[in-house]
Amino acid sequence: MARIIVVTSGKGGVGKTTTSAAIAMGLAKRGHKTAVIDFDVGLRNLDLIMGCERRVVYDFVNVINGEANLNQALIKDKNCNQLYILPASQTRDKDALNLEGVGRVLEELSKDFKYIVCDSPAGIEKGAYLAMYYADDAFVVTNPEVSSVRDSDRMLGILASKSRRAELNMEPIKEYLLLTRYDPDRVESGEMLGLDDVQEILSLHLLGVIPESKSVLNASNSGIPVILDEKSDAGQAYADVVARYLGEKKPLRFIDSKKGFLRKLFGGK
Repeated sequence: MARIIVVTSGKGGVGKTTTSAAIAMGLAKRGHKTAVIDFDVGLRNLDLIMGCERRVVYDFVNVINGEANLNQALIKDKNCNQLYILPASQTRDKDALNLEGVGRVLEELSKDFKYIVCDSPAGIEKGAYLAMYYADDAFVVTNPEVSSVRDSDRMLGILASKSRRAELNMEPIKEYLLLTRYDPDRVESGEMLGLDDVQEILSLHLLGVIPESKSVLNASNSGIPVILDEKSDAGQAYADVVARYLGEKKPLRFIDSKKGFLRKLFGGK
């Protein structure tokens, strides 16, 4: 059976779709057959970041409604033959998804795939609920700012109480923290929450810290998951996240201020 991962947050704009694309690509590059699903019906951004928007013929809603089968809707990634994308519909209402239909699609995917990554819309609307309901693992994505962390804390309550695992008294969803857009210099100057502050509020297992990086935007605009940019800080950080998720030990990188390092180097305080 596949391991189902939901990439979620309480707040929009924190990097969920970037993270979903990077994690799915990272797992696939490690040799694990992986599917990534866009749950954001009506907006649909995952196919843009994966660079396959022109190849979308059928979508997630078509499959749920029986208008196409999975084989017709899944798009094989051009950079990795172990990765497949199931895009969202751009023309349907958010109510087009339903619990039974989502469960049926996930069950069918589970027969062939090792990992299924669910790219959740922001907030606690229906699409976000459906994305997390069947999850085994949750990557809670947050920025180091108070509103983002507070909204993520709210999402933790929903993960703990409204999932299939909670309803069936199964082992809880495994929750991991992924801190994105982290800028150590701004943390040092007090403009952002520090890593310790975020962990103290959320009390989650930290899977990784993704630094603020222009390479994320460049990769998105190019239709390539940033994890494939192995020279960039963000690409390396996402590769570390995948490695940690798979059980490898990797030290945290990109969390120390360069200004602070230079001050110490030259004898400052």
